Amino acid sequence: MTNVNETLKDNDKIKINFQDEILTLIRSKSTPKVVKDKLAEYHASDIADAIENCNSKERELIYRLLDLQTLADVFEYLENASERLEEIDIKRASRILELVETDVAVDILKKADPKMKKVWLSLMDREHIKAITEFYSYDEEEIGSKMSTNFVTLYSYYTIKEAMNSLIKQAKNHDNISNLFVMDENDIYYGTISLNELIIARENDDLLDVISTSYPYVYVDEKIDDCIEKLKDYSEKSIPVLSDDNRILGVITAEDLVEVVDDEMGEDYAKLGGLSAEEDLKEPILASVRKRLPWLVLLLGLGLIVSSVVGLFETVVAQLTLIVCFQSLILDMSGNVGTQSLAVTIRVLMDEQLTRKNQFRLITKEMKVGLLNGLFLGILSFVGIGLYIALFKHQTFFVAFLISGCIGIALLLAMVISSMVGTCIPLIFKKLGVDPAVASGPLITTVNDLVAVVTYYGLTWILLINIVHIVC
Repeated sequence: MTNVNETLKDNDKIKINFQDEILTLIRSKSTPKVVKDKLAEYHASDIADAIENCNSKERELIYRLLDLQTLADVFEYLENASERLEEIDIKRASRILELVETDVAVDILKKADPKMKKVWLSLMDREHIKAITEFYSYDEEEIGSKMSTNFVTLYSYYTIKEAMNSLIKQAKNHDNISNLFVMDENDIYYGTISLNELIIARENDDLLDVISTSYPYVYVDEKIDDCIEKLKDYSEKSIPVLSDDNRILGVITAEDLVEVVDDEMGEDYAKLGGLSAEEDLKEPILASVRKRLPWLVLLLGLGLIVSSVVGLFETVVAQLTLIVCFQSLILDMSGNVGTQSLAVTIRVLMDEQLTRKNQFRLITKEMKVGLLNGLFLGILSFVGIGLYIALFKHQTFFVAFLISGCIGIALLLAMVISSMVGTCIPLIFKKLGVDPAVASGPLITTVNDLVAVVTYYGLTWILLINIVHIVC
């Protein structure tokens, strides 16, 4: 583990040194020719990182020195690409939009100033405008919004030689050639050929013999959530995305898949934290407030309900004020257990399509886990709290352990019920077609607070006041 961490640190240092080298090069007094030749030695990602740390004059120099294709490669790595594109001559900017991947161009245009977007589009050719318009039509939740148009197609009636010639021609514009996608004479998706299979094939071999017709694919309007597990099951570098009439529209590459999974995890993490969307360090304050406020208002309402329920047990608290000291213990443990069950359930729902039988097994399993954990913690509470009350609150051991016994039982019941709630709520949300992650940590915690309050004070009222008649 130490060696791995050291390697990662070394890689970070190398990346930082590359950025420093580029910045030093840009700020040197070398001629444009020298700077341009040396810049060509660096990866587009490193140049993009360096641009983020340049002032406007330094960025202008980089834009002048780099050719359009290299600039397009750099823009695919820029975080605020739309802002940087506005710094470039409009004709060059529109050309860059034509050279970057279509999905990248769409992302840039969505974030760009409307006036600039209109100007850039007016200077682009019809083919690229049509491709961008098609991407715009896909909902952000659909897999089509994440696909790439960087792929090579062949026809099933080609000979091996014709296939190789077509590949060589298309490779000038498309470098994603590890998998080649085959269409029939009607442009319908037929299958896939790996580059390796095509290379080792003999000239007189039949192309149909090297085509895999059992290769995975997805449809353009499928929901990303539904596709992720399907895509992850295959270790392919690219998977075709088909239209409703089974024509190839694009591909999902391994890089796209990593980005999709990262985006989905970020969204789920945000929802688990009670946010309506992701945030970052550069997020405007008002935007952050808008994302957080809806959940806080909902949780405020639920909190008021919990407080109202506590108010119903005023007589219990008046007769046995000592139990208030341990309310937070029950509430905290109940919330923690519910959040654990929530996390497990969401993870299972991401990996599997659960049948009713498996859903029931999941609920019973989580309740059993809650029961065993509650039993262990209940016993600890019974002994520890009993001794505390007897030694520090000056109650008799009989009274002390009666109170701690009630607390232990309440803790056990609250943990079992909270485990069930933390499992059932995301399952219900899933059934209703709502993202299970919406059953966020704060929501589960608040609901389980209600469960814990009713369990704790209800048991206290029944066992300690009505049956044993303890007042202290």
